[in-house]
Amino acid sequence: MSIYVGNLNYEVSPEDLSEVFSEYGKVKRVHLPTDRETGRKRGFGFVEMETEAEEDKAIETLDGAEWMGREIKVNKARPRENKSSFGGGGRRDRF
Repeated sequence: MSIYVGNLNYEVSPEDLSEVFSEYGKVKRVHLPTDRETGRKRGFGFVEMETEAEEDKAIETLDGAEWMGREIKVNKARPRENKSSFGGGGRRDRF
């Protein structure tokens, strides 16, 4: 399982995020997605921790907290949706 962290300051580093979450347990991985075209961070990230109990404690404590001048949103990450590379939700003809 992993944790979604939203409304992040664009200057946040993986090390910054890891440091904050390590107060609640062992951080296994931090990922900060970037925009494909600009390379700029997208303002959200994902944190994986050693146990679900550690994740739950971090979510409970950090959701809505102010950090680096922003009120962050912290919750369980939802599974990634499979999106068509064709974009849009156009009509599909049935034959």
